[in-house]
Amino acid sequence: MKETETMLIVSRKPTHPGEVLREEFMPDFGLSVAQLAKRLSVSRQSVNELVRERRAVSPDMALRLARLFGTSPQYWLNLQRNVDLWDSLDLGRASIEGIEPLPLCEMG
Repeated sequence: MKETETMLIVSRKPTHPGEVLREEFMPDFGLSVAQLAKRLSVSRQSVNELVRERRAVSPDMALRLARLFGTSPQYWLNLQRNVDLWDSLDLGRASIEGIEPLPLCEMG
C-alpha cells in the first residue's frame, strides 16, 4: 500500500496537542492555564489558545512542555504534525489526489 493511500484511511481527526494538555496533563498536575503559563514562562494567552485548540504547538513550546512534563519535544510535535497533515489533506484533498505519482522504477 502506498503512503498516500494509508493517509486516506484515517477516519477521524487526530487529537490536538492542546486537548492532550487540557485533558491529561493539566488535571494530573492540578495546573490552571495561568499556573501552566507561569511555569512555561509564556503568556497566559498563548497557553489559553493552545488548550482551546486555536494555536499550534511550536518547536519552542514543544521544548518547554517536554522540559516541564518530562516528555520529549517530539511527542508534542508529532501530535501537532498529525493534526497539520489531517487539516492539509482535508483542505486540499482534490488537488493532492490529482497529482500523478511517479513510477517507482524511475527513482534512483
